[in-house]
Amino acid sequence: MSEERFGEFVLVRRHEKGHVAELVLDRPKAMNAVSTEMARSIAGACTALGEDRDVRAVVLTSTHERAFCVGADLKERNSFSDADLLRQRPVTRGAYTGVLELPVPAVAAVHGFALGGGFELALACDVIVADRTAVVGLPEVSVGVIPGGGGTQLLPRRVGVARAAELIFSARRVEAVEARELGLVDQLVEDGRDREEALALAGRIAGNSPVGLRAAKRALRLGQGLDLRAGLEVEDAAWRTTAFSGDRAEGVAAFNERRKPQWPGQ
Repeated sequence: MSEERFGEFVLVRRHEKGHVAELVLDRPKAMNAVSTEMARSIAGACTALGEDRDVRAVVLTSTHERAFCVGADLKERNSFSDADLLRQRPVTRGAYTGVLELPVPAVAAVHGFALGGGFELALACDVIVADRTAVVGLPEVSVGVIPGGGGTQLLPRRVGVARAAELIFSARRVEAVEARELGLVDQLVEDGRDREEALALAGRIAGNSPVGLRAAKRALRLGQGLDLRAGLEVEDAAWRTTAFSGDRAEGVAAFNERRKPQWPGQ
């Protein structure tokens, strides 16, 4: 396993087998509160991962024992002028957009607190695996703002507009079992197993065609919010990028020869 650090607070681990990379939030002294510097590092790490054709799946993890991420660094923001906050905005947006626009499947491994921007980082992933210690929520209105890392758009796409409205307007925290029941997280695992289970899922995902994975993710993301006819056109365009690829030829050949595919990735 190789490691690459992006600034002081973000680490990327590339696992030698399986084409899986970890994007690690590593600011334990602040429970991974997202400062300006950390936001910039998350965006930089996402750019690097998106450009790495050897990576087929990404797992977003945390080094803190009791928190995935508690959201924006409000201690930093307490000293901000309005001008400072305005200057910070594109930097913080870049972090959330970076995770959201990863071209490969992304899995969040959540334990402990995932609040505000922390939960938005998880929502930006395709699948959320949480252990039973997880507590999630979007409490921004309780401190005078709104979810600004995609929460008002991503949450209703998961759970519906009315449910998202109740959660955002009330600013309430939701514990793991209820979070699973409401669809705020996708898999609920035993305490301390979120990273292990997320990596296992990512490994299974990464065993599939890299061309197919990128195309399927593109179709899923671009098709959201479109009417059915337009969505099917998005799907058809994505299908065409796979249909004449080396991966498609190898996949069909491997199926007929009853062997494991050796994906060319093109």
